[in-house]
Amino acid sequence: MTVLAVLRELRRGERRVGMVPSEIPKVTGAGLDVVVETGAGERAGFPDEAYADLDGVTVAASRREALQSAGIVVCVSPPAVKEADDLPERATLMCFLPPATNLDLIGRLRDRGITAFSFDLVPRSSRAQAMDALSSQASLAGYQGALLAAERLGRAVPMMMTAAGTIPPARVLVMGAGVAGLQAIATTRRLGAAVSAYDVRTEAAEEVRSLGATFVELALEAQKGEGGYAAEQSKEFLARQQELIADRVAQSDIVITTAAVPGRPAPRLVSTATVERMRAGSVIVDLAAASGGNCELTVDGEDVEHGAVVVIGAGDLPSQVATTASTLYARNVTNLIALVVHDGEVRPDFDDDIVAATCVTAGGVVRHAPTLQLLEGGGT
Repeated sequence: MTVLAVLRELRRGERRVGMVPSEIPKVTGAGLDVVVETGAGERAGFPDEAYADLDGVTVAASRREALQSAGIVVCVSPPAVKEADDLPERATLMCFLPPATNLDLIGRLRDRGITAFSFDLVPRSSRAQAMDALSSQASLAGYQGALLAAERLGRAVPMMMTAAGTIPPARVLVMGAGVAGLQAIATTRRLGAAVSAYDVRTEAAEEVRSLGATFVELALEAQKGEGGYAAEQSKEFLARQQELIADRVAQSDIVITTAAVPGRPAPRLVSTATVERMRAGSVIVDLAAASGGNCELTVDGEDVEHGAVVVIGAGDLPSQVATTASTLYARNVTNLIALVVHDGEVRPDFDDDIVAATCVTAGGVVRHAPTLQLLEGGGT
């Protein structure tokens, strides 16, 4: 019988876990035994006892013990290159694995015969939604980003009518109306803010307005992206975009930026000069910090005070709500397992569009064509 190993996350600040107790019965029902590395779920609110009490689950005293007989390895962040050597040969790995920034690791996984599935590559299709971990985590990032901004703002968010006078609502601008942006809009609206939003995709306007926010329209024609994502724009477009959006940014109390292009650096939307025009006490929360940031001043994982404005490089917000984030991620994992495990054995059908799109390496080869091109162009 195939063993599913759930590993404790080693990346600094990561509190999530790849599998939660509530999803275990579905996994064992698929014919898998489960081994959980001790402490794997502790930071997400799932102690070892919560796993040990379940049928078909063993809590391993060490990472080596957890991996000893593993056929499937589940984690959130990708392992370091040196950690890939600890994976059993020909095992199956499921985690976030952005190919462009993990070429050395992917080369090592290939050489060791590891079958690697990346949640960064799940296609944007109706059938794949249940496995779309990018979306499940982005929604939480948008929610948490809105709360973080409200907490750091030096004034009340909703309109308040008091005997001492009326306080107008805080003005919020959300840049990027994808999953994270829409959740940020919904959350700041629930907090009582006056919200506007901008996206290069004009088709996002209807969704923005349905949440009670104002859609900002700029006199620009953007290049179309694929699969629901925005495309990378030209330098001329980005410069003109910065110029046209600057007044909106300067008038906002809170700016939440979420714009990202898969596999590319985040587009620069807010310049230092624009930040300097914002009122004292204003807050920018940059959800694209991990890929370079939408604001020129952003530093991933740090708060940058520029004058009286704070720029928060919020690249890891889902970990701040680790219990919910882990639960949603585990459901994504369980649904992918159901697609590739048959009668307790890993038997991926590469004629399946989701399996084919999500698989990075298998059988000693790199199956993901863009990654293979990067490797052959000077990588490992």
